[in-house]
Amino acid sequence: MIYIVAAIAAMAGFLFGFDEGVIAGAEHGLKQMFTMTPFVQGFMTASVPLGALVGAVVAGRLSDRFGRRRVLLVSAIAFFLGSLIAAAAQSVFELTLARLLLGLAIGVAGMVAPLYISETADTRRRGGLIAAYQLAVTIGIMVAYFVDYVLVQVGWRAMFACGAAPALLLFIGAVVLPESPRWLALRGRTEEARAVLLRLRDHDAATVDKELVAIATVTGGQQGRWRDLLSVRVRPAVIAALGLYVLQQLSGINAVIYYAPTIFSHTGLEGHATTLLATVGVGAVNVIMTVVAMRLVDRIGRRKMLYFGLTGAALSLAAIAATASFVGPIGSTVSIIALMAYIGSFAISLGPVPHIMMSEVFPLALRGRGMGLASVANWGCNFLVVFLFPAVLATIGIAGVMSLFAVVCVLGLYFTLRYVPETRGVALEEIERRLDEGRLLERNPATG
Repeated sequence: MIYIVAAIAAMAGFLFGFDEGVIAGAEHGLKQMFTMTPFVQGFMTASVPLGALVGAVVAGRLSDRFGRRRVLLVSAIAFFLGSLIAAAAQSVFELTLARLLLGLAIGVAGMVAPLYISETADTRRRGGLIAAYQLAVTIGIMVAYFVDYVLVQVGWRAMFACGAAPALLLFIGAVVLPESPRWLALRGRTEEARAVLLRLRDHDAATVDKELVAIATVTGGQQGRWRDLLSVRVRPAVIAALGLYVLQQLSGINAVIYYAPTIFSHTGLEGHATTLLATVGVGAVNVIMTVVAMRLVDRIGRRKMLYFGLTGAALSLAAIAATASFVGPIGSTVSIIALMAYIGSFAISLGPVPHIMMSEVFPLALRGRGMGLASVANWGCNFLVVFLFPAVLATIGIAGVMSLFAVVCVLGLYFTLRYVPETRGVALEEIERRLDEGRLLERNPATG
């Protein structure tokens, strides 16, 4: 049952990825139909993360007040309407508004879906199931790239319209989802929480009751306040969650996702169809390595995955920067291989781990607000990177941009060593106890 629940919630991740990735192929047709300066192009493209920033601001409060399931339902409706409005847009202004609506849905669902999965999953499978959300994001990106390639002759309207179908599936799936048992317990609806746990777990009633008691010990009937996130007690969780999302975005991933064909053209690859096909390859590598991450995250732990992935990403970005000045097939081939290596390295580290970490480290009473704050940092940096990328690329070139991203990945290694806890195999309630006792960053011999 828990796999079905996680799969439905992860559909929000698929829509996230699709609406991020589809602009890469649509951009060529949009330039032919609309007159856009680099500023207008950057803002239209970045309107999705800008809308997501707004969505992230309200997501925590909405999910705490109305429940995780209801918020996912509303997000599905916004995804559906945004896709259709984008497909019918008659101006850059209308398209930007549609993408703002899609971004709003992404910002809300991107916070609530991992939160929901975290609060319904058992400890043993929690990391892998939350990583399924990131897998769905990568599949959505790859499908968007493939749709762009197939529909390149049909046009950008059909590309955008395709997003309405998975939005409808998310809505239908969310209708049958149970509410989060931890949210129900926080609201004092203990019997409903027990009934949901009995549906989700392959345990007898006594084992479920034991889990419910553990949940009850950390709720205490208290409702979190925004100012509580500033307390010394919660500070380590805030630093870990926000820091990982800042690193995720400043490492350049969404510059690559949104502008992959442009980057490929700067490495020497010619032809719109050719660059789109290469972009499909980027999406495929992203999916494959995210599957690897799902299998490893509950085996080797979050921190080791960050060490491996950040090292690989830094070396790959440095290779792209070093070969950017080499014109010809050898230089472009090395750059493409390095870009694929960067995507793979990201997919096993900064791709899934921030989603996992933010849904684990915050105390239950503050989880919605804390994840909302982390999502604001995520989308704020996302917007800046995507918005500024065309202008920065024109100013310092592909070598300069990739060098900046590589430096961020190196800084990420120090941040992981200093501020990121290991949460593999630790129950959410135990993580909260460690936070209360000032032991969140304590090294556990069993988990690293």
